[in-house]
Amino acid sequence: MRVLTRLERFHHTDIRRLLFGIIVTVGFLVLLVQYFGIPCRNASCSSTVKVSGIVDSQVSVVKSEMKYINLSKDDDDDSDDGNGYEEEYEKGKRKNVSLSIIDREIDVAISNVKVEVDLSVIARPNVSLEKPIMAVESSVLVSGKDSREGDVLSILRHKQVAAVSISQMNTLLMQSLSSYQSPKPRWSSARDSEMLSARSEIENASVVHEFIGLNASVYRNISKFQRSYDLMERKLKVYVYKEGAKPIFHKPMPRGIYASEGWFMKLMESNNKFVVKDPRKAHLFYIPVSIKALRTSLGQDFQTPKSLADHLKEYVDLIAGKYKFWNRTGGADHFLVACHDWGNKLTKKHMRNSVRALCNSNVAQGFRIGIDTALPVTYIRSSQSPLEYLGGKAPSERKILAFFAGNMHGYLRPILVQLWENKEPDMKILGPMPRDPEGKKQYREYMKSSRYCICARGYEVHTPRVVEAIMNECVPVIIADNYVPPFFEVLDWEEFAVFVEEKYIMNLRNILLSIPEERYIGMQARVKTVQQHFLWHKKPVKFDLFHMVLHSIWYSRVYRVRTRSRH
Repeated sequence: MRVLTRLERFHHTDIRRLLFGIIVTVGFLVLLVQYFGIPCRNASCSSTVKVSGIVDSQVSVVKSEMKYINLSKDDDDDSDDGNGYEEEYEKGKRKNVSLSIIDREIDVAISNVKVEVDLSVIARPNVSLEKPIMAVESSVLVSGKDSREGDVLSILRHKQVAAVSISQMNTLLMQSLSSYQSPKPRWSSARDSEMLSARSEIENASVVHEFIGLNASVYRNISKFQRSYDLMERKLKVYVYKEGAKPIFHKPMPRGIYASEGWFMKLMESNNKFVVKDPRKAHLFYIPVSIKALRTSLGQDFQTPKSLADHLKEYVDLIAGKYKFWNRTGGADHFLVACHDWGNKLTKKHMRNSVRALCNSNVAQGFRIGIDTALPVTYIRSSQSPLEYLGGKAPSERKILAFFAGNMHGYLRPILVQLWENKEPDMKILGPMPRDPEGKKQYREYMKSSRYCICARGYEVHTPRVVEAIMNECVPVIIADNYVPPFFEVLDWEEFAVFVEEKYIMNLRNILLSIPEERYIGMQARVKTVQQHFLWHKKPVKFDLFHMVLHSIWYSRVYRVRTRSRH
């Protein structure tokens, strides 16, 4: 009876209060969701991040949209900037020919009293890592107009791992060479014993005091390098697989941004010194594949990394079934040369034991220092004249402190241009230059007249500007976190190049000005001496790019080889 009495006293006023409380609670939850977003772990969520700070600067707006492009163009189109994201030019107008996978938009508003950075972050499956990550990697850093030397907000960049410095890479190299070994072979081979013998000779190389055609200061250990190179020339034998249909296999592409893999394929397959017809005599086995052609030749059914990697695995299964050599070592004595961005992701699973020479040598994306080898990006415009425009002005005639020009690919270059374009008379930092003959000539003249050439990463860490700088005898300034430079296992890059971490880009001019004149002159001279290692010749010559790539592969295998019984 008491319960009924209480229910009877539950009047309309109580109902209204209850409904009002429910409405307020739901409204508050809706506001929370709109402001903070809905947390989730899948690839369909999006959120917005705002960062504010105080700075004294004038109003400026930067807005950029970047697309990951899923289709490639022909090699003879020279509009690409060198990072695997191509655009073609038609009648002087740029036309996007891509399938957009990732859209990024960065809006930066800078006022006299406040800096507000809005990042539209879209989480989608990342084609490199094949798992959801934040698509936006950075914002723009800005400094005050009266305090450019010290005041800067930061590069707000989403990173999977912290940047690996050049000194840390040196440590990783030493650790890899002293500890890492390939899987034990299933049965013994005289070739393995020969490789072990070569390693012993390299480790115990006598100190050499005279070096014909070499400058000792640009090498980690010139005595070991010279001994290793001589052993390679005398002993190394390579078997080139004949299997595989063109154009994916056996069709070199010696022009364009991926020319390195094409030139090596062309010179390796036609070589009589190293190549043997009997695979039983081979120390190494070359898989003559073009990742560039693999990306473009199979049609729309093969556009994902997984489908292309599976197609490459079919080739591995073919040679493993036909020959015994792959199965003996698990592919550890096999190698490939790939300059396309996707070279790493397409081979890291099914060819993980093999030696991979890769242009995209990003240590944060699976490049293994001391195991894989870094391949130079060489932008060849004429296969008949790969050495055209070689050389540059003397140091005293180089009046420009630093030069950069290029498309606004990736997150770093817009920052570089925003900070330095038209800011200092000795800093020639530009966006894209005209692609007509006069514009290309001016680009070369800037390089030949500059002390330092800025090699800023694009969508990926590698760029042809490193080799362009060396060819024009300009000291490279590499701004690309986690990038392992070519021939890292033998060259001492800090003797002829400058490495600037991305977070210090606002101090770029001060860093360069702080280098003593005597130091610069020495670095520029060493650029000239190391130049021979970065040149393609139609007929290979001693210490040229073909031989250096092959030596890096040989060196990796020598230091990882194992025998059945020992080591």
